[in-house]
Amino acid sequence: MKKITFTLLAICFAAFSFSQTENDKLIELGKAYKTFMFTNEPPKGFVKDLQANVAENLNPATGFIVQTISTDNDILKQPYLALPDQQTLKFIYIIHAININIREEKQLDNNKLIDSLKAADIPKNELVDNYYNLLFTAVGNKIKPFNLSKIDFKLNEYNLTNDTEKGIFFLQCMEYCGSEIWGYMNIVRPPNTGKALDYIKKFPMFNGLKYYQFDDLNFPDFEMVIADKGKLSYKSYYINKYYDVLLSHMICLNQEGAKEKEIQNLLLGSILKESNLYKYSKNKEKLEKLFKEQK
Repeated sequence: MKKITFTLLAICFAAFSFSQTENDKLIELGKAYKTFMFTNEPPKGFVKDLQANVAENLNPATGFIVQTISTDNDILKQPYLALPDQQTLKFIYIIHAININIREEKQLDNNKLIDSLKAADIPKNELVDNYYNLLFTAVGNKIKPFNLSKIDFKLNEYNLTNDTEKGIFFLQCMEYCGSEIWGYMNIVRPPNTGKALDYIKKFPMFNGLKYYQFDDLNFPDFEMVIADKGKLSYKSYYINKYYDVLLSHMICLNQEGAKEKEIQNLLLGSILKESNLYKYSKNKEKLEKLFKEQK
């Protein structure tokens, strides 16, 4: 009887120990991401230590975080562009949550945070959004100068199972691309449309088409907490930003004397003509007026 009891205790202790090790590793990864996600570069030996003694189920998440904190990275290559398994997605979601938590003056206990998120039923759309948010944030922070002109994202090759997941990938990429021209269009007075257009010419392609020709955005809308703005319509937040990019592109073409054919290609080849999506833009009237004027 004692032998059985001791065996059970040993099993319980081993399970507890593993759980604690897993939590500790998640916290370590969250702290690493917080410290090195921007311009800071990990010191020599740091990445090697971060990847040492990692449980097999945490290997993919660890590898992804290493890419996001390293300047010399492969984040835009197939293994990372492809959506990982559900468990890895959730680990990365937890790591990001730890990163946010430890930035706060009044922090939650990280172990309690981890346990609550492990137990939570987080919608897959949120996990996918979080993954590509971190991926394109890493591209912006670690790959300089901006130039995705030679990139063609093949969305059918990234384990994306439906139009919603493909739309999330696209909108997160365009959120990043749009941030590269935002200052030239909204801070500089008058707007530096020449510089902005130079950046737009460095936007990537999607499925062999120019960025603005991607129009598979009629997936069902959903709500989720976005940044610090609370729960919002996903499409209202991100499609609005994408329309802003398209409108900026149109302004740049007009200001920089583009040929009429180039202007018409943008207008008729993009969602600028998709009036059913105007409800997601804060510039609905401007979009309607633009199309009428061009006609």
